[in-house]
Amino acid sequence: MGKLFRAIGMFRRLLTMTAVIALTLFSALPGVQAAPPEGKDVLVYSWNSNMGEFNPHLYSPNQMFSQNLIYEPLVRYQADGMVAPCLAQSWSVSTDGREYTFKLRQDVRFTDGRPFNAEAVKRNIDAVLQNHQRHEWLELTNQLWKAKESGKAPATVVDEYTVRLTLHDPYYPALQELALIRPARFLSPAAMPEDGNTAKGIKEPVGTGPWKLVEAVKSEYALLERNEGYWGDKAKSKYLLIKIIPDTNARVVAFETGQIDIIYGGAGHGAGQIGLDSFERYRTMPGVVTDVSAPLATRALALNTKRFPTDDIDVRRAILLAVDRDALVKHVFLDVERKADTLFSPTMPYCDLGLKPYGFDRNEAEALLEKAGWTLADGARYRTKDGKELALDLCFAGNDTLMKSVAEVVQGDLRKVGVKVNLVGEEKDSNLARQRSGEFGMIFGNTWGAPYDPHSFVSSMRVPSHADYQAQLGLPMKADIDKAIGEVLISVDETRRRELYQYILSTLHDQAVYMPLTYMTNIMVHRDTLEGAHFGATKNEIPLETMYKR
Repeated sequence: MGKLFRAIGMFRRLLTMTAVIALTLFSALPGVQAAPPEGKDVLVYSWNSNMGEFNPHLYSPNQMFSQNLIYEPLVRYQADGMVAPCLAQSWSVSTDGREYTFKLRQDVRFTDGRPFNAEAVKRNIDAVLQNHQRHEWLELTNQLWKAKESGKAPATVVDEYTVRLTLHDPYYPALQELALIRPARFLSPAAMPEDGNTAKGIKEPVGTGPWKLVEAVKSEYALLERNEGYWGDKAKSKYLLIKIIPDTNARVVAFETGQIDIIYGGAGHGAGQIGLDSFERYRTMPGVVTDVSAPLATRALALNTKRFPTDDIDVRRAILLAVDRDALVKHVFLDVERKADTLFSPTMPYCDLGLKPYGFDRNEAEALLEKAGWTLADGARYRTKDGKELALDLCFAGNDTLMKSVAEVVQGDLRKVGVKVNLVGEEKDSNLARQRSGEFGMIFGNTWGAPYDPHSFVSSMRVPSHADYQAQLGLPMKADIDKAIGEVLISVDETRRRELYQYILSTLHDQAVYMPLTYMTNIMVHRDTLEGAHFGATKNEIPLETMYKR
């Protein structure tokens, strides 16, 4: 294990040297210009891919953090777990839990000058429902759609600044899901296509948020300007320049050469904003400020219960027992993230269930494999059964160096008990497609954190939009799990709701569908001349509007 970790460190240092050379050569090419503008009033951040078209109602390649800069929700999720007013200044819920009536702020305009009002809310909800099948993972969308199918109006204009949303069933997490970054955020109706179907695209990204888009140059940068007409506290910097830097080592070079002002996100964000070895080095560097957020979500691997050989529960349990996650936390995560024992942190609502963790026990793992008929012949490296080798694919986003490091450690630990792991690193979109198709043995399947966990995450387990549906498809009780999920989301009985979560989460735990790795954090690096830097309330919100250079 020690040799592997030293090799990983040497490989990272080589990548950094290569990135320095490449960045220097690129800057020297004739005709290559620095992204405008420059100066004290320009806050420079970086991201690993393009922003997409900034469509508030769609997903990848639209980036969540950038959608949040331009578009706002009716209500906002806070770090204390409470939901607070945003575009809606107040709301009431009917006694049957099916109608939510929102009183809107009357001092809000879109950046094209048009007023934000109840009609704009209705137009946006209608646009989301035109593409409702894409949002089936989100139960709020299902509830609005079912209301429409039953003859009720999902969104009703009560008066100019009052709007009512009608659900088919009472749905306890409705406000939390209205606080999500997508899809229930608000685009100017003038920026919608003529038929209102934003799934086909938008004319331009026009929201009510603290920033407005000025220019986006593919593979280079996106430039945003402060919304001077913003109804709330205005952004502290006049411009926000987001440079596209796919490689984490090149991002470190850009920070050290003054080309970007802040690195935010780290191991738990996007494809990895900074390597943890670099982060550790910055912790003791004069003039540089570093910080680590509270735990935000769970980093986990999903095991495919329908695909050979992880269709065998003994194989799945052996895999969980064979990986030394304490060593993983110490040597790969450098103790920046702590070990996770369950799919959701016990601090999440309904998740403090007293589940017994899968510890590290290589002998027990080997005993389980022997029990399942997987034997290791003299001199053989991997186990076999009925002439078949005990082998599976572990799939990950190839440009995420941290994922790759974790995958290599898992591969090494499983090799010690005779399990062959083939590493499959690929483009992010290909990896997402693999999650939906089920073409994996193990795959990274991180939870989403607040305000999604646990309700939105378990809701999505019922449809093939993420790895969870495919990972669970081989379970004999899959239909019962899905039925319990459907019931828990609309239950108004708190005791029954707790019973259902107990059944859902304990069953998935006992069936060894997931290997929890760590509780994810965001990390931050910036110079001590940057003011106003702090962590957002959720994993995907970056409060860039509060940051400025002095």
